[in-house]
Amino acid sequence: MATAFLNQKTWEHGKETGGSMDIIKGYVEHIVYQSENGYTVFHMVSEGDEITCVGTMKGLTVGETIEAEGEGITHPVYGAQFKIVTYKVVPPEDVESMRRYLASGAVKGIGAALADRIIKRFGADTFRIMEEEPERLVEVKGISERIAREISAQMEEKRELRSALVYLQQFGISNTLAVKIYQTYEESMYQVMQSNPYRLAEDITGVGFKMADEIAGKIGIHTDSDYRISSGVLYVLMQALQEGHVYLPMELLLERSEYLLGVAREAIEPILSNMAMDKKLVIKQIEDVCMVYASKYYYMELSCARMLHELNTSVEYISPKKETKILQEIEKLSDSLGIVLDDLQTRAVLGSIKNGVFILSGGPGTGKTTTINTMIKYFEQQGLDILLGAPTGRAAKRMTEATGYEARTIHRMLELNGALEDDSKGARFERNRSNPLEADVVIIDEMSMVDIHLFHALLQAICTGTRLILVGDVDQLPSVGPGQILRDVMRSECFPVIVLDRIFRQAASSDIIVNAHRINKGLTINLDNKSKDFFFLERNDVNVIYKHMIQLIREKLPKYVNADYMDIQVLTPMRKGTLGVEQLNKILQEYLNPPAPSKKEHQAGDIMFREGDKVMQIRNNYQLEWEVVSKYNIPIDRGMGVFNGDVGRVKEIREYAEQVVVEFEEGKRVTYPFSGLEELELAYAITIHKSQGSEYPAVIMPLLTGPRMLFNRNLLYTGVTRARNCVTILGSRESIENMIANESQHKRYTSLYLRIKECYAAGI
Repeated sequence: MATAFLNQKTWEHGKETGGSMDIIKGYVEHIVYQSENGYTVFHMVSEGDEITCVGTMKGLTVGETIEAEGEGITHPVYGAQFKIVTYKVVPPEDVESMRRYLASGAVKGIGAALADRIIKRFGADTFRIMEEEPERLVEVKGISERIAREISAQMEEKRELRSALVYLQQFGISNTLAVKIYQTYEESMYQVMQSNPYRLAEDITGVGFKMADEIAGKIGIHTDSDYRISSGVLYVLMQALQEGHVYLPMELLLERSEYLLGVAREAIEPILSNMAMDKKLVIKQIEDVCMVYASKYYYMELSCARMLHELNTSVEYISPKKETKILQEIEKLSDSLGIVLDDLQTRAVLGSIKNGVFILSGGPGTGKTTTINTMIKYFEQQGLDILLGAPTGRAAKRMTEATGYEARTIHRMLELNGALEDDSKGARFERNRSNPLEADVVIIDEMSMVDIHLFHALLQAICTGTRLILVGDVDQLPSVGPGQILRDVMRSECFPVIVLDRIFRQAASSDIIVNAHRINKGLTINLDNKSKDFFFLERNDVNVIYKHMIQLIREKLPKYVNADYMDIQVLTPMRKGTLGVEQLNKILQEYLNPPAPSKKEHQAGDIMFREGDKVMQIRNNYQLEWEVVSKYNIPIDRGMGVFNGDVGRVKEIREYAEQVVVEFEEGKRVTYPFSGLEELELAYAITIHKSQGSEYPAVIMPLLTGPRMLFNRNLLYTGVTRARNCVTILGSRESIENMIANESQHKRYTSLYLRIKECYAAGI
């Protein structure tokens, strides 16, 4: 069969005569390329011939035996290929395929050595023996009667699973996802698929509305089906979460749902009422705005509001007389520390002592660290247990360096332990309402980065009577995840807030800090390059910007700021375009970590990963395991969880094992399978949004042209404040001036402040 279609004349004859498509069968030897949408280039071995195949084959993995229908083509560059139209995974039939299947670990308890012994004993009859006469497996050395029974049970289960996989493959579902679907529904899977495939989008992580809609279309479900509209509305709300929204105004929800579903809003509106009755949605009318929430997020905001109210009202009342005494103690303490607190800082320390919930905000150089240190010293003198936390590893490390006390990431503070079976329900934390944090005071820095999910988990782990101090810069960009916690808590006006606004003398000598505050106030900044730490190079040609950027990173800045060139960070407002993250990373990788015979590399989608590359995790993964190893490569610490924004270096690419080893901060090493590399991207350049909570010895920002919504004051302020020793802007003076003048921000639909006000009004 393979020989026939490998013959170029046969292909040409088929085209000339309008011949039917060919069918080939073989095993997947090597995947050359696989895109996110499933387009795959791979080598198949069929009847001893190696064939290059192309086609859309989501989830195809090395070692699988497939039967494919398609036609031979001749690519002008790559030559002869077999273009696959449809395919299905089939059980292996020949002895070698059976051996490969068993050795792959598909059957638990059978490894390569045992697979060889089974095949040697039963040959081509192996699968029949395993399914029909499993008791004969005891004839193989190393297999007891118990193991034989277990293998038989697995084979029976595998047979049902294989049937399910073949059925699901017709809908373009990958094997990995098909297994999850089968395990979720088992025998009822076929009924679910035929009657309401939209249930998949609600029940199974990895199945979105679009995939469910595609399946429904193939089955013949009408476009105005109630199931379809309901699932589409939830999908619109889930997509809105990725933009930072917790709810959508009714009008915007209807507009987006209309566009997605291709049905009139008159058909959508009654479904919304039904969904609210079924408690899938919460619809709230506040004055002239109708807010629509996915129920989970409405109750998450409400729960946060209630817990904040409980914390704030649980601290013992302090009389005016006792307050005077506390102020005297603060003065003595500051004298002993050799510091002078101004009035706002003193009030901040007092506020943290008097209240269950206290918020401290302020820009760079305004004395937040000094204030926090005084708070810590006071509470320590009172014999109270204090916990310090921050959203990211970098932010926690900075907090530790600034205070001299150990700060941990919030995830680690809450003792992250993998994830629930349904990832959409978030992480499983060992610290929670039934096992709260053992602390009298909890101080969280960089609160502008904390989203609603993490804040809710944190509050659940803080018991009544504990003081919660939230610290952050409200003028920074909001969190990557949904919500704008710091802004909403301050906006509620239900908790004491101190905003530090005085730039202290030492900080005033830094043009980074002075310019950051001028940007934040909408004032022009001096770009005459007479500064020691803030530089502007007017360059209006993109290629010239590339050239000077590389020169700065490789030659100029490392010596100037006494840092490794890999620690110098390029920050840009956008992902696309000539000065966006994607293009910049390709160019910077070429010059900062070029190919070499000593460096292994692996192509994953559009990204070439190379040993030595600087990379970033781009989504939270609570199930990824990490370990810290000694210089003798012995593990000395282990844990779980790698988070959106974590930056590391590619230590090793293991081609045979199909793995990439990345070392993150604090020596945490994570092993990614090739199939999991969609969670990584190059990080020589990152978006300003992704840089939140981080600090770099030097920052380079290319600012030439871009969307008005991105080129705003808030973004420029955040980028500038990421630099510790030096900021260099390459680009247009006009762009910088326009950014400072542009106050517009991407509006977030959040309502935690309303829920807080409601709780206080009701006294609950």
